[in-house]
Amino acid sequence: MLGFWDYTVVLTYISFASAVTGMCCAMEGHLNWAVFYLAVSGLCDMFDGKIARTKKNRTDDEKSFGIQIDSLCDVVCFGILPILICYKAGMRFWYSFPILVFYGLAGVVRLGYFNVMEIKRQAETDEDKQYYRGLPITSMAIALPILFVVSPLFPGKQALHVALHVLVLVVGILFITNFKLRKLNTVQLFLLVGVVALAVLIMVLMGRSFWFYMHHRMEKGGGICILQRIVNGR
Repeated sequence: MLGFWDYTVVLTYISFASAVTGMCCAMEGHLNWAVFYLAVSGLCDMFDGKIARTKKNRTDDEKSFGIQIDSLCDVVCFGILPILICYKAGMRFWYSFPILVFYGLAGVVRLGYFNVMEIKRQAETDEDKQYYRGLPITSMAIALPILFVVSPLFPGKQALHVALHVLVLVVGILFITNFKLRKLNTVQLFLLVGVVALAVLIMVLMGRSFWFYMHHRMEKGGGICILQRIVNGR
């Protein structure tokens, strides 16, 4: 059988499977579940490298395969899936498509550049990286769920659309901006995972009752809550 199938890549494969499931949910209009699976993919990606490095006798082929398969899956998980979610969430205007295309292209360019530099780095040293160059593509698995959770607090449909467009554009720019971003330590990483998990649990476990509550609350305040419509795919 072609490929590598040991425990060092299992989280990468789970991440990919989660993203495909999320895309199916998005196409059916279940954006709350699509965002949930995006977050699951992000969670897997945060720890797949750490698990892979526990195998000390990895061959050069296994290391190279790990780099390539991780980036290929990231294109699906944090490139295509967020684009589909954002499109279904309302990014359907003429100016939305250039932003979505730019976001996807920036993600692909970043991952291609990462592959080249990471292969070069691993040939020179076995030490773990301390910094990222540019914003990691996994960041969308954090930013998008948080935006969806806080969106009932927006004053109306237009505000959510603006925030969605700005988020996608800014994140895309940061993908290919040359700056150093220090990697999180273990405590910070688990704290971040906890915040995102809480946000996703609010969306999924409380379900539509939460969004109906927020909808009525916004109506009383003179605003319009769009998130409940998004969850229903309208």
